[in-house]
Formats: sequence, C-alpha cells, structure tokens
Amino acid sequence: MAITINTNISSLIAQRNLHSATLSLNDAIERMTTGYKINRASDNAAGYSIANQWRIQLSSLDVAADNATTGSDLLTTAEETYSLLSSHIQRIRDLTEQASNGTYGSASLKAIKAEVLARLQEINRIGSNAEFNGIKLMDGKGVGANGLDLQVGLHNDVNSRINLSQSLFADASISGLFSTALEQVKKANSSVTELNSSLEDVAAACAGLMKSGSDYVLGGSTVLARDMLDYLDSAIDDISKRAMEIGAAQNRLESAITAIDVQSENLTSSLSTLRDADIAEESSAYIQSQILQQAAATLLATANQTPSIALNLL
Repeated sequence: MAITINTNISSLIAQRNLHSATLSLNDAIERMTTGYKINRASDNAAGYSIANQWRIQLSSLDVAADNATTGSDLLTTAEETYSLLSSHIQRIRDLTEQASNGTYGSASLKAIKAEVLARLQEINRIGSNAEFNGIKLMDGKGVGANGLDLQVGLHNDVNSRINLSQSLFADASISGLFSTALEQVKKANSSVTELNSSLEDVAAACAGLMKSGSDYVLGGSTVLARDMLDYLDSAIDDISKRAMEIGAAQNRLESAITAIDVQSENLTSSLSTLRDADIAEESSAYIQSQILQQAAATLLATANQTPSIALNLL
C-alpha cells in the first residue's frame, strides 16, 4: 500500500466506522430511554404509520367504553325512577283495593282519595323531573322518534351503535300511564278531558267517589273503585315492560363494554409488539456499539499518525 500525505485512507475508514458506531450507539440509547423501537418514521415508515393508526383506535375505544358506561348510567337512572313510580302505583292499587271492599263510609273514602291524589301528584312530579345530563327521560318528548343512539364502536355503521328505543322514554305521567282509564273517568265526570289536569277525578274514581258540585260523594258513580284496578294493573304492567326493556339494553351495553375491553387489549398487545423496544436486545446493541465506537476512536488516532511515517523516508 502506498504511503501518502495528502490522502489518509486508513483515517477515512476509521472515521466512517466511528460515525456508524456512534449512530448505532445513539439509536440504542434512544430506544432504551423511550422504550420504543420506532421513534420516528425513518425508523420504520410502515410500522410508524400502523402504530399511529392503532394509537388513534385505542383512544377512540376508550371513548366508546365511556359512552357505553354513560349510557348504562342513564338506564340505571331511568330504571330506579320507574321502580319509584311502581311503588307509588302499587300503593294506589292497595288503597283502591281497600276502597273496593264496600265497608268504608264517605269520610274514610275521602281519606283514601287524599292519599291517592298525593301519590298521583308525586308520580307526575317525578315523571316531569326525571332527567339525565339534560335529557328528559319520562316526558315523552326528551328523545326523538328513533330513540337514543349510543356510539359504542369505532365506525359510522349500525354495528358501532346501540339504539335505545323511544318506548323507554315514553310519557310516564298519569296521562301516559293511565291513558286507557281516561274514558272511564269521563263517564263519571264529562268535563274531564285530560288526566293530568284532573288528578282529583282519578283519585276519586280510585276511592269510588263521584263529583257532586264542588264535592266528591259516595254513591251513584258509574265508575266503581274496583273498575280502576284493571287500569292500575295496566299501568304497573307498562312500567314492568319498560323495566324489562331497560334490563335488556343494560345487558347489551355490558356486552359492548366487555367486547371493547377485549378489542382494546388485543390492539394494545399488537401495538406493543410493533412499537415497544426489547430492552435486553437494545442493551446488547448498546454494549456492542460502545465497544466498536471505542475501537474506532483508538484506531482513528493511530491512522491519523500514518502520514508521519513518510518523514522517516526523507
């Protein structure tokens, strides 16, 4: 090999290898400190793109799980409210059953009527005030004709949504629950046109009383207390049906949450395989690069002295 002064090939080779070893050392340090083997697109362009897509999907799955949980909370609120309404109607039925016995005078029936009226008013109040996050749950107007759609998936399709039927949010006022009783009440009082504004007439019917002027009296009513039992049973059945539908919807949401958890777990595992660094492997690469860097630096120092040999020839 020729001995030259202007060009030091040995030095250039050592410099190139020192640069390569330093880059490898820096890559190993970066991967161990970040925990990722893909830190930028240049590391793995395809992997970088896929990892970003999966991270976005994982974030969206977290939101979908929150959506399903919020929907479940809404249904729980509705279910507990229906349970309260059912207890009031059950008590009204007990009082109506009591009034149907025929052993109570006018004063006792008026006392029954008073309690029935108070409970009817409370049913109306509960139904009008029941809401979740600003959504009226029991006034028949809080949701649209198609009910509520819960977004529990990643995409804009029916498989990513769970629909809560509008029937779950139907009118739960006295007018809604006793709509079939209206005609019967009107037989006793033809001026009655709407139940919500005539709760006292409904209470009187449950107590077997009829309106006479400004008072309610015993006798002569075409609507007996026992006639109201069927309508009370109908209202109880209506609430039970709504509660059953809520239970079915709750089961769907619980299944959706489980499915989201499984999907999220599998996606996280795939993302880890693609992106996470193997620290054992990277530490070995670090040691190797460190040794090569030190060797290259030592040899570079030696190579830089090679041109000085030419002085011995002068």
